[in-house]
Order: sequence, then structure tokens, then C-alpha cells
Amino acid sequence: MSISRVALDLESLANMYLLTKLKRAVGPLYRQLTWRRRCKPEGVEGVRKLGHRGYVGKQWDEPGVRQFEFMKRRGLTEDSVLLDLGCGSLRGGVHFIPFLKPGHYLGIDKESSLIAAGTEKELGHGQLIERRPELVVSDAFEFERFSKVADLAVSISLFSHLNRRDARCALTRLAAWAGSGLRLYATFFVAEDGPKRRNPPASHAHATFRYTEEEIRTFGAAAGFSVRHCEDWHDPLANQKMFEFVLDRGR
Repeated sequence: MSISRVALDLESLANMYLLTKLKRAVGPLYRQLTWRRRCKPEGVEGVRKLGHRGYVGKQWDEPGVRQFEFMKRRGLTEDSVLLDLGCGSLRGGVHFIPFLKPGHYLGIDKESSLIAAGTEKELGHGQLIERRPELVVSDAFEFERFSKVADLAVSISLFSHLNRRDARCALTRLAAWAGSGLRLYATFFVAEDGPKRRNPPASHAHATFRYTEEEIRTFGAAAGFSVRHCEDWHDPLANQKMFEFVLDRGR
């Protein structure tokens, strides 16, 4: 084998080694910069492509019943005023709204097309008129737009799509609006690999965010909530865990 051939082979090996090192170095950064391309679309386009049911998850009936039964075990009665934080297309709302007294269901979501599809195709015009749910479209957690304050709140598969800033914002604004005594039940994907793993940089309806239990408790404590894990919540589809946030009465 000629010296020039050996030199060429060595150069090729060196280039391959450098390329491998480069990929390892920039790979995480590249994934962070291009993560949005790998997500399903949000907003009107997402609802159009996925449907109002598909947009919010793989199944419809079972998750809706599960959250309704869970909240009844947590003291939900027809007299309760319930906030559905991230109500979407009313997967839970279609169970809560007929159960609660008229005007006692408060639903908030950033996607107007989801709420519109839920009221038209799932709840129906008759229930909308008779039960008078309050439905707010907001991407800034504007709870003050409701005419009344909730004593119970549920949030299924919202915080699993929020970055740290938005998760803290939601809890802080909720605490400021509701005052003392509010109980929120919210699901999270729990991280098992510590706080150093990479979540997407921005909140997205179809991106997954995982937080450690310590992080979740920190989110709550910063807004004045005490937090505990609810062992009796079982989610065989998404494997999210439920946490109870109680706003201290001394606030």
C-alpha cells in the first residue's frame, strides 16, 4: 500500500472521528432548535388535521369519565364551582357541566376552535343554554374574566405541555385569583432522570414536558400551594401522575 493511500485513509478516519465528535456536541442543540418541526401542529390547523377529539389525546370517553369520578371522590358536588384549566374540547366538561348547577362550570383554554367544537359537537346547544357554563379563551391564564371564583379546579394534560415559566405563571395567577382554600388537581409527566434532562424550550400542545416531583412541589410552593401526590389516580393511557395543590388558608 502506498504512503499516499495510507495518508488518505488516515485523513478519512480523522474526518470521521471529528464528524462523530461534532454530531455528539451539536446534536442536543440541533434537537432543541428543530423540536417544533417534529411536533403536530397547534391551533386551528391542528384541530383541522387531528379533529377536536384527536387534538386532546388518544381516547375520549374513558379519560373524561376518569377525571369526573376522581373529582367526585375529592368532594365535587353539584354546588361546587369548578375550574377546568385547559378544558380543550370539553372531554371532561361534558360530564361536569350536566352534574354541576348552572353557571358553576368554568372552562378556560387558549384554543377557541377547540372550545367551539366541544360546545357544538359534544355538549350541544341545549346543554349550553340550560347549564350556562362559563368558557374563556385565553393564552395568559386570565381567570379574572370569570364572573365567579372556583373552590375546586382540575387540569388534565395541561402542565405536561408547559415549560417552567408558563407552569409557574399558571399557578401564580390561579392563586392570586382564587384566594385561600382552593384545591387544584393537576396531572404531570414525572421525570425519573433528574432535573438535567432537556425539555423543549417553549410550551406546545403536542410537546411533552417532564418534571421531577421536587420541581413540581417547588412550582406549587412558589405560588403558595402545598403539594402532594395522589396515589389513587391511575392513567393507563398516558401514565401521568396526579398532584393535589392546596392553597394555604393563611394567605
